[in-house]
Amino acid sequence: MGKQEDFVLRALEERDVRFVRLWFTDVLGSLKSVAVAPAELEGAFEEGIGFDGSSIEGFARVFESDMLLKPDAGTFQILPWRSGDGPATARMFCDIELPDGSPSYADPRHVLKRTLGKAADQGFTFYTHPEIEFYLFKDLPGAGAEPVPVDRSGFFDHTAQSQGADFRREAITMLEAMGISVEFSHHENGPGQQEIDLRYADALSTADNIMTFRTVVREVALSQGIWASFMPKPFTTHPGSGMHTHVSLFEGDENAFYEAGSQYQLSQTARRFIAGVLVHAPELSIVTNQWVNSYKRMMFGGEAPSYICWGHNNRSAMIRVPMYKPNKGQSTRVELRTIDPACNPYLAYAAVLAAGMKGIEGGYDLPREAEDDVWSLSERERSALDITPLPKNLNDAIAIAEESELLAETLGEQVFDFLLRNKRAEWDEYRGQVSAFERDRMLPVI
Repeated sequence: MGKQEDFVLRALEERDVRFVRLWFTDVLGSLKSVAVAPAELEGAFEEGIGFDGSSIEGFARVFESDMLLKPDAGTFQILPWRSGDGPATARMFCDIELPDGSPSYADPRHVLKRTLGKAADQGFTFYTHPEIEFYLFKDLPGAGAEPVPVDRSGFFDHTAQSQGADFRREAITMLEAMGISVEFSHHENGPGQQEIDLRYADALSTADNIMTFRTVVREVALSQGIWASFMPKPFTTHPGSGMHTHVSLFEGDENAFYEAGSQYQLSQTARRFIAGVLVHAPELSIVTNQWVNSYKRMMFGGEAPSYICWGHNNRSAMIRVPMYKPNKGQSTRVELRTIDPACNPYLAYAAVLAAGMKGIEGGYDLPREAEDDVWSLSERERSALDITPLPKNLNDAIAIAEESELLAETLGEQVFDFLLRNKRAEWDEYRGQVSAFERDRMLPVI
């Protein structure tokens, strides 16, 4: 065992840890957990903890179900909401292995680690900084009912005795207690809608942090008697929730996206990375926007993109190049605005990185930037600028993903096939539903 594992074993005794929760995710990004006693952890570090992989969606078939959870000691943290006066509970993220010790290709964390490894072979480290939006409701609504937000505040509103502000303070306190640094927080545009931005970190740490973030937010909400949701578009008339992510590549300590004196300080590497993401954007949709509801968020403009384009400080573009700081080349980055907070962050970041690396390796040319509000342009103007739409619904995204060599290679055959099968089933179930809109529109007149 290494130094980190030894540290964890000492911390278990020093912090009076009674239970250790081993966390991992399924292909759709749902958090899974199994609790073990501290006495079992040394064996878990060396040999893993066995479990039935066929019980986890997308992991294995019944006849090849034996799998192992191998805890990542570097992710050890005490769960602050389980501490209190009694014994503590800790958590660690796990990698999934097969009985022979080889990585499971169905493990989303492994998909990201494999993609990061390919970038590292080219000398690059991938950094990400997510801005995570979500809604707070007074309660989980019953079937067919519309949720009731906890407030009627708007963007950046400061309201006396605001439940949103109290919530954000407690959530951020818990996040920082778990070693997750928060950069900003504020009320978003929609009633009850919040945003908390995490600090830059390598993409694997960010993905782990997002999974922890979603759990912390739900735990804090439940402790306050309210309900938190990362649903991309819970209301017809209010803004959806996105997870705009700022990304950059570093070569050692140097920002590979920065070039002094170039337009917007973007290097050739950055321009080709952006071009790669733009070219492959339709294929990425099934992982950056994996739910049928995701496409409701991107239908009507505003903060959510519907067209494939980039622009300097243009919030209607799919990729935005933020205003640069002349003396801070290390901060040069690009913002991807398609991703929503209900994605599987491991798969989403793996797919984005793979597309960007394809642009770098293939020497893709960056198209002309979109200088105007893309939504204000006519179809003829968009066509003249070669601005094409993103998939309009999950069915379109599935059809495009089915032909994607990039996704098949990045996700691996098992994850790729399961994701497509699951999304087809979701679309078929969705299109067979009779909606309240249809009943309200048709029953009175037909």
